Amino acid sequence: MIASILVVCTGNICRSPMAEGLFRQRFPTLDVASAGLDALSGNPPAPDAVAVMRSKSIHIDMHRAVQLESWMCRMYDMVLVMEAAQKQEVERRHPFARGKVFRLLESEAADVVDPYMRGPAAFQTTLDAIERGVGAWSARLKRVT
Repeated sequence: MIASILVVCTGNICRSPMAEGLFRQRFPTLDVASAGLDALSGNPPAPDAVAVMRSKSIHIDMHRAVQLESWMCRMYDMVLVMEAAQKQEVERRHPFARGKVFRLLESEAADVVDPYMRGPAAFQTTLDAIERGVGAWSARLKRVT
């Protein structure tokens, strides 16, 4: 049974907080959090990320970046990353997490492109990809939660 999901990206200010917000909206009883492989702890989300999420009535403006820690990989049932390279890095740093680390777009065998510093259109494109990934995982999660 999947009771908790950790979403991971690079800085934890764009993609992973956006995915966290979407998962929380779809699964209010699921324990969902996010972290970054190279996060500067305490940084707020990118303004464009806040704006595109607000368009979905999801508020991530209070989010603050956190660095991925070993205990997080142990605590959460599933770790979803944005890129194949991030999956490799999480598993390299935390080998015990192998088997529960997957790409958000695993079903498409694709990465979610980082929109950081690329403007509102890039954030919308990234949100569209994240929504596809959350949708695909949601169908699976409904069978096991």
